[in-house]
Amino acid sequence: MRSLIQWSGVGLLFALSFAAAHAATGGEPAAVPQVDIAPCLAAAAADDIDKAATACAAVIDNEKMAKGDLIKALTARGGLYARHDQVDRAIADDSRALELDSGLADVFNARGELWLRKGDKPKAVQDFGAALKIDPNHEKAKANHKAMAREIERIGAQMAVAGKPSFICKGARRPVEKAICANRELADLDREVFAANARVLREARNASEAKALQREQDDFIARRNAGFGRPGYDLKKAMQERLRRLNGADGY
Repeated sequence: MRSLIQWSGVGLLFALSFAAAHAATGGEPAAVPQVDIAPCLAAAAADDIDKAATACAAVIDNEKMAKGDLIKALTARGGLYARHDQVDRAIADDSRALELDSGLADVFNARGELWLRKGDKPKAVQDFGAALKIDPNHEKAKANHKAMAREIERIGAQMAVAGKPSFICKGARRPVEKAICANRELADLDREVFAANARVLREARNASEAKALQREQDDFIARRNAGFGRPGYDLKKAMQERLRRLNGADGY
């Protein structure tokens, strides 16, 4: 009987202890503490990629972090990755930040610049445009979007004339002109020579110099027409040499 009473007492003490512990915690499991974001931001600001990799990952991988702090950590680490030419990682961080908040004009612009570094101009233009839609006065996004618009316009113009010489092929009579029209590479070279000659004429210091420069071009055309078809004459080489002479050492 005494043994039974002793065991009952032990059980009661255990039950009371459990009840006290349960009451102390409110019946809920212990919360996962949030990670201090300061070390992540400090490491990113100091351009310390090794420290930031650990400190920022602790913040970003913590499911209990507030959205605002998570965005700060992602953009800080993304900017650090961008400065260290880890473009894909930077894009991943910026993209995750934009998933959390699609109203971040700075992040859209930053990701657009990263797409541009990867050579993806359509995605770059899209992000610059998104930044301007959020903030029409965003100076960097305005400059980037304007530059890209000009670049796309230039590419479009080049595509429109690709494979076309400086003259109209329907009116070609000389064998050399017909050969140029029949070959895209020669046609492009002819157009580049024509454009380079037009540039040096515009940049001539006076009318006398411009006249002398045009005489050089006329002499080249005359030699080209006379030399084409003769043994040893290389039309492509002659056009490339003329282009190099026109462009000079500054290499336009």
